[in-house]
Amino acid sequence: MPETRVGRRLAAIVAADVAGYSRLMGLDEVGTARTLREHRAVIDALVAKHGGRIVKTTGDGVLLEFHSVVDAVECAATMQVVMAQRNNSVPEGRRMLFRIGINLGDILIEEDDILGDGVNVAVRLESLAEPGGICISASVYDQVRGRVAVEFADFGEQRLKNINRPVHVYATRSSGNLGMVLPDVQSRYPQMLALPDKPSIAVLPFQNMSGDPEQEYFADGIVEDIITALSRIRWLFVIARNSSFTYKGHPVDVKQAGRDLGVRYVLEGSVRKAGDRIQITGQLIDALTGSHLWAERYDRDISDIFAVQDEIAGSVAAVIEPALAAAEQERVLRKSPERLDAWEAYQRGVWHLHKYRPEENKIALAFFSQAIALDPHFAPGHYGYALALQWDIWHFSNRPFVEVQQTARDEAQIAVSLDDKDATAHAVLAHMMMWGSEWESAIAETRTAIALNPNSAFVISMLGCVLGFGGYREEALERLQQALRASPHDPLIWLWLIWRGLLQFFSRDFTAALQTLRQVARLRPGYVVTFQYIAASLAHLGRSDEAREALERVPPQSVEQLERWQERPPWMRPEDYALLVEGVRLAAHPGTAQSQS
Repeated sequence: MPETRVGRRLAAIVAADVAGYSRLMGLDEVGTARTLREHRAVIDALVAKHGGRIVKTTGDGVLLEFHSVVDAVECAATMQVVMAQRNNSVPEGRRMLFRIGINLGDILIEEDDILGDGVNVAVRLESLAEPGGICISASVYDQVRGRVAVEFADFGEQRLKNINRPVHVYATRSSGNLGMVLPDVQSRYPQMLALPDKPSIAVLPFQNMSGDPEQEYFADGIVEDIITALSRIRWLFVIARNSSFTYKGHPVDVKQAGRDLGVRYVLEGSVRKAGDRIQITGQLIDALTGSHLWAERYDRDISDIFAVQDEIAGSVAAVIEPALAAAEQERVLRKSPERLDAWEAYQRGVWHLHKYRPEENKIALAFFSQAIALDPHFAPGHYGYALALQWDIWHFSNRPFVEVQQTARDEAQIAVSLDDKDATAHAVLAHMMMWGSEWESAIAETRTAIALNPNSAFVISMLGCVLGFGGYREEALERLQQALRASPHDPLIWLWLIWRGLLQFFSRDFTAALQTLRQVARLRPGYVVTFQYIAASLAHLGRSDEAREALERVPPQSVEQLERWQERPPWMRPEDYALLVEGVRLAAHPGTAQSQS
């Protein structure tokens, strides 16, 4: 059998880390982690500007790849000058200085990672560099000599650890020297903005493609409404309209706009009118990498143009929130756990929570605990922990629910007290209230959440849930359908569907319930509660053989518990539970069940 060919290419490899990072962490752990995060944001922007790629980050280190050696050296030199500038007002003993090594060599490609001797040499060169300085190999020096405004001293051949041949090394002595030989750098980057400590976005003016000047007002109105809607998302930093509209009427480089405004994400779009129809397109872009994260086209009749404007703005905001959350989760998955800040630890927790497995839920609990430890005043850490704790009992444990219900409710209450403008915090608290039979209070809490962020699919779904279990089925089903429409690829789709199926069952619409619950069974075949309700629905429809077959998917002890009417869940009203018990009895013993209340 022929061997698989190993991927190789020639590349400029840049290795960088922080000099004395352990000492800095010992002096101020939280402050050092925050400073590193801010510096990394600047580095990310510089790497993107110079056409490089961040291969990976490890602790305080980063590994970069460039197609051009000149770009690699210019990027490294600029990094050191900008870092020196950022350190100007910092006491000398607390300055964060990077050491950088650069090599040109052959590398092995393993998925997104790079390996081989070319990488190892870059890493060893970095260890030779002075804090704030750069070391390069002779292969790099030969390519950049006379082509970059950086002066290197000849350090001769050096023996590098675990490298079996001497390497000829050239080095700068400090970032101060770099400042003298790169006099234009500070003028080119005087306003280099660090990314905020939470996801950030700018909505650029939508381009009017119709040739009709009247549509300028409509396009501007759409953008203003989207900015307003996105501003309701508490975890999102949104650039104000006056700043983003400075780009109106000018060709825009999205990466440059992201750097100028200090944001990670940019939303751009266009408006085109044709007859009585109007077409709006939008696309979400990662400004650091230029990659497209989401795109959509809306085609509407403009008989009521203001209603269309409100609808589109709300729809965009509703879809953008989960798209941004997914992008953030993908980003933080590439970071080592010890380097996460509170927001990133929370996002890692959400990612594991959505995997819906016992072991993943335990990991989610650990990450939410880490977020709380990093910042006790960070509301999402508390409501994330509440959700994971509630899931642990509801889905993955046989412990009595009352053992943890109060703890979960307390965590949700803490989240609201920390940030009473966070719609998600109110929605999670409402969910915890519902689990304790506080239906009316839960509904009032979700109404508050909806007022704070009417476009959040998660908040809308929670309103549907508490309304339904509280007995308000018609609006509940409408709200759940609204959530499904707003976020059609949401990782919680299966949960919204189970709620819809249960509410259809409680409404005695057994045919509709059966159709919905079978969707859930396909999405989550191991979730036995689904089969309880499928069996009960079939039994109420008189399809006894199918009901008995579905009940075989339910553990016998669960059936026995239901038949004995033991431990009615506090989130279910007595009449709803009675309907389920009757259906399960009919499925297990056709013709013998009697309705109970």
